[in-house]
Amino acid sequence: MRRAVSVCAIAASLIASVPLVVFAQGLPGLTIFSGVEAKKQLTYRLDFGGNSGSWDRYRFRVGRDKVKVAIAQFSIDYPNYYKGTFDPKNVELMVNDKKVAIQEVKWEKENYVIEVFPQEPVPAGSNVELIFSNVRNPNSGGMFYFNCRVLSPGDVPLLRDLGTWIVTIQ
Repeated sequence: MRRAVSVCAIAASLIASVPLVVFAQGLPGLTIFSGVEAKKQLTYRLDFGGNSGSWDRYRFRVGRDKVKVAIAQFSIDYPNYYKGTFDPKNVELMVNDKKVAIQEVKWEKENYVIEVFPQEPVPAGSNVELIFSNVRNPNSGGMFYFNCRVLSPGDVPLLRDLGTWIVTIQ
């Protein structure tokens, strides 16, 4: 009897963990040796699993603790070996879980930079999520560092570093 109960308990735990494994594939996971300090790592989610050569949606998040000043521009640079594509017409900006109007999105392919200009500056202390839809992941997997820098309204035109999303494509 004990043996049957043990077998059932093990089987149930394995079955219950399957959805968690599938859900976790689009999340950053644990990064130990990245070269980026833990306090500088930003969270993200890949909605469709981050598989190489496939279409995906990137959800880049910036917590309210990182947004110390108002933001008039987001500048996201990525490495030259990232060979994916972005759709500048399919970018959304969520501030405190509410969609915010975007004035313009520029993708400078040659400089490996995406710039997002909100219609109104994002207030300091806000939770921010940049959503890139219709992203084509690179054909070869790897680890890619997306650095987030911002420009404040009326500030000296120097970008301030907020942190890095360490994106893994399988």
